Amino acid sequence: MMKLELKGIVPPMITPLLGRDQLDVAGFENVLERVLGGGVHGVFILGTTGEAPSLSYRLRREVIDRACKIVRGRVPVLVGITDTSMVEAVSLARHAATAGAQALVTAAPYYFPEGQPELIDFVEGLVPQLPLPLYVYNMPQMTKVTFEPETIRRLTQLEGLIGLKDSSGDLNYYQQLVEVAKARPDWRVFVGPEHLLVETLRLGGHGGVNGGAQIDPHLLVGLYDATVRGDQVAVERLQARLVKLGEVYRVGRHASAVIKGVKCSLNLLGICAGEMAEPFRAFHEPERRKVAQVLTELGLLPN
Repeated sequence: MMKLELKGIVPPMITPLLGRDQLDVAGFENVLERVLGGGVHGVFILGTTGEAPSLSYRLRREVIDRACKIVRGRVPVLVGITDTSMVEAVSLARHAATAGAQALVTAAPYYFPEGQPELIDFVEGLVPQLPLPLYVYNMPQMTKVTFEPETIRRLTQLEGLIGLKDSSGDLNYYQQLVEVAKARPDWRVFVGPEHLLVETLRLGGHGGVNGGAQIDPHLLVGLYDATVRGDQVAVERLQARLVKLGEVYRVGRHASAVIKGVKCSLNLLGICAGEMAEPFRAFHEPERRKVAQVLTELGLLPN
């Protein structure tokens, strides 16, 4: 099992679509090159922002193959294998390893809510079957369960498990995870919500899996670097810009608004198609104008 002591900004990539089960290949390359050019430290495909549960298994494999081919080893590629079926999760993991990915990510299976003993059984049963190291992904809004700190403490005993991404938004919980991770010097704890990046780094976290890095990669990478080097002036300036960028996530009224905001932004910037995976639909013109206004105020779109 390879070592992967990853730190920094690892954007959760969208899956740009031209239509049902059809990847926007040129757009996907554009988005990946955009974040790589912005200095990110890794990329995470087939997560929540990538709409993975809504994609066919065929398309998921295509996304893996194309991402690994485009990235060409410049940064680690992390692949989401979250599924309600253990068999499918392992199958996707093996495909990712063959394609050249460096690590895997799984949230809890998201239909039947698991108790903590069942979560432990799930991860302990999964890890020995995987050809690559694994991060667990705490996403209680989507999975209905939380990886409790004591559960994570137990799971740190698994050599093939190398860290965790937390999207709960709970700083007290995150701090407990950082303390638990001290038992494993190679463990990494990342945060999902980007507005918490600075606070979590100061708590001892290792980086962010932040969707906004696709819209403005230099912003998130710059904020990470400024925080690590203790440049408070730069942190305050960049954090203010990040707050403005966050307005694109609040244009919509539903839980899908975050993904729609990222996809709409990238479409307006001419990077890729803006279609959503079914059953969702992209923003209509009134919402697009609101997103465009934010991008214009940030200087990402011309007046």
